[in-house]
Amino acid sequence: MTTYNFNAGPAILPRVVLEQVHAELLDYQGRGMSIIEMSHRSKEYEAINVRAEARMLALLGLESSYRVLFLQGGASTQFAMLPMNMLAAEQTADYLMSGAWSDKALEEAQRFGRARDAGGTAGGDYRRVPRPEQLHLSENPAYVHYTTNETIQGVQYQYIPEVGGRRLVADMSSDICSRPIDAGRFSLIYAGAQKNLGPAGATVVIVREDWLGEAPRDLPVMLRYSTFAKNNSLYNTPPVFAVYVLDLVLGWIGDAGGLAGMERRNQEKAGLVYAAIDQSEGFYRGHADQDSRSLMNVTFRLPSESLEQRFASAALAHGMVGLAGHRSVGGIRASLYNAMDADGARALAAFMLDFADSNG
Repeated sequence: MTTYNFNAGPAILPRVVLEQVHAELLDYQGRGMSIIEMSHRSKEYEAINVRAEARMLALLGLESSYRVLFLQGGASTQFAMLPMNMLAAEQTADYLMSGAWSDKALEEAQRFGRARDAGGTAGGDYRRVPRPEQLHLSENPAYVHYTTNETIQGVQYQYIPEVGGRRLVADMSSDICSRPIDAGRFSLIYAGAQKNLGPAGATVVIVREDWLGEAPRDLPVMLRYSTFAKNNSLYNTPPVFAVYVLDLVLGWIGDAGGLAGMERRNQEKAGLVYAAIDQSEGFYRGHADQDSRSLMNVTFRLPSESLEQRFASAALAHGMVGLAGHRSVGGIRASLYNAMDADGARALAAFMLDFADSNG
């Protein structure tokens, strides 16, 4: 029986990447040892590190005025590291609110400075992202932060907020490299790798070099973006294995048509599952409004929690793993990250329609 991995993260990886990792695990490029065992100062790992940064910049269409940093601690550490570096004591930071992760980002930033809610949709149970007219930006904030895709609520921005020349920052943990974006509009992007880019353990930060010099000088060395930029992410031991796999995944994305190819792939998959919801005559109730539906995380409810539990159990028996919704909200969540192929989405959509016929 085929297993389909719908987990929200750590998430599915491309089969071809896993096969290459398997082939190289015991002997990387004839060295007689695994990449896991090699020094991060070795020429082999330094080549991986340099190539991964170049591949990321190329996929995003960015020039040499940006740096790609490979850090640890996940996006949750970036909730704090960003304001520690970029929010001076006399400044304000604006946060756009669209779900659980933007809530957490704002809460953490408020520990370090004046961070404010600049507009959002909490009053609507986060069923959509805020519309442009709902945003109320400060006159001169240090930056404007938003979360491009909310994995728990299953809502995703279909536009880049217009911030009038202010510095724009995005948490793209769950949809980075899933579609083309005008990356040059951002001063900083961060993302945990474990959804679209690789295994857990690496965090990617893409930052304009001209912003790096503004961090306080008394900030601990390991919490400065500039530390990692100056040392090519090799100031201390990086997450070697995670960056190695991330580099392979970036190569796979490039070979599969780049970000435009990923977008076509992701639209097809999400379209199959959303069609099953819409065709169920109310048996399935999608959480997100149609204009904010996520291509990455499809969230929905059934008529009762007992049916939701039965659905998840029956799906598991059919080889579909990880469909239970986040513990904070319940329901069902199907995560359709880049490496999920259309067969997985097609199998889930068929199962949903059969389950509705049998239990409706």
